[in-house]
Amino acid sequence: MFASTSSSLATRTNLRRLLRLRLVMTVVLGAAAAIAMLYYDVALPMHTVVGAMLLMLMLNGMTWWRLRHPMPVSDIELLMQLLLDMGVLSVLFYKAGGYTNPFVWMYLLPLIVAAVALPSRFVWLVASLAIACYSGLMFWYQPLPSTTPAMMPGMDMSQMDMDMHMMHMHASQSGFSVHLVGMWAGFVVSASVIAIFVERMARSLREYDRLMAEAREQALESERMLALGALAAGAAHELGTPLATMAVVTEELRQTHTDNAELTESLDLLRKEITRCKGILSSLSGSAGELRAEAGLSRPLDAFLQETFSRWQDMRPAIPLALDQQGSNPAPQIVADRALSQAICNLLDNAGDASPDGISVHARWRVDWLELQIVDNGPGLNSVAQARLGEPGFTTKAAVHLESSMHTSADRESVGGLGLGVFLAKSVIERLGGSLQFSNREQGGTLTSVSLPLRRLSHE
Repeated sequence: MFASTSSSLATRTNLRRLLRLRLVMTVVLGAAAAIAMLYYDVALPMHTVVGAMLLMLMLNGMTWWRLRHPMPVSDIELLMQLLLDMGVLSVLFYKAGGYTNPFVWMYLLPLIVAAVALPSRFVWLVASLAIACYSGLMFWYQPLPSTTPAMMPGMDMSQMDMDMHMMHMHASQSGFSVHLVGMWAGFVVSASVIAIFVERMARSLREYDRLMAEAREQALESERMLALGALAAGAAHELGTPLATMAVVTEELRQTHTDNAELTESLDLLRKEITRCKGILSSLSGSAGELRAEAGLSRPLDAFLQETFSRWQDMRPAIPLALDQQGSNPAPQIVADRALSQAICNLLDNAGDASPDGISVHARWRVDWLELQIVDNGPGLNSVAQARLGEPGFTTKAAVHLESSMHTSADRESVGGLGLGVFLAKSVIERLGGSLQFSNREQGGTLTSVSLPLRRLSHE
């Protein structure tokens, strides 16, 4: 989304620059026509010149009106405007001397704009049309009337002088023709150079801008992760004491009510959840989000995945998990990254919340690559969720009510997602060089796809 928006803004800016360039072309052509008629007595076709200038001004007016509206500007629209400019120039030059017109080089201006602003296929289209128009004007055009007579009236010269004069005129015309052919050849070379080198330089600049934008986005993501890490460390420190108190009180209640089997079972579950919270806080304190090998040892990828899925199944035993693992044997050795394991669990949590009746996981790996597909049978994602999923604070989970026989309706607590699970998973996976994508399945539900290169997890 960011890339498409940036591209549309760049095309709008280029269209605004084309408007100014077209205005300069109109002024230059008008001034050149006035000078040619007033000072050199060149008989220009005034209707054609004025009509071409009016067409350019009308096109500028339409462009100015178009830019006042917030609709996105596409590359096709900019290309059509450049082709209209070339059409107006072709009509003007056809009526005003063809390739002998000294301003025929103006065909290069739309080509330069195309080379800077448009993809290479459009650049070559404009370059080919410019060369074709210039070449066509060498054969089909209306010449301007000459203002220099072949022989001054009343001039008395011998036959030899007449022959010398005719030879001189023929030599001048031949030299003029060679000059015009040389201009055409120079135009073809210039157009080719612009289409090749200027387009490549412009493409390099656009690629540089894209990389800079991505670097800024990554820097912002790093700042968010740093802030979230500081918040997690503070939360881990502050929650340690309340959890310890809860553990002590739960144990005292369990010892006090040993004769109540139902309450004892609930207290055991509560104690288990408290222990789980302590483990999560311990991992937060022990890891700052960097790669970390557990006990300094590497392990096979299939064992790492199996441990991750087993740990998640222990935490969510009510949700069936169908696991399908296939890959090279023996599996590649990787560093057991706790952050990656937690990221996978977060994705499994999301799928399990959307599909409590069960989810399936397909794991495929090669020597240097891992593909994970998590399939759920939930309602799927709407267009807004697909666009925003992964942003911090955005969640698709509605608030649910925790209700127990021990609580009245006034004591129920609304609990919803915090919108951090997918954000953290995406950050970890992208930090490792991978990608995370969500898509709707035709038969219903969501497909979560993880592609991860194993080079940063290699034990070497």
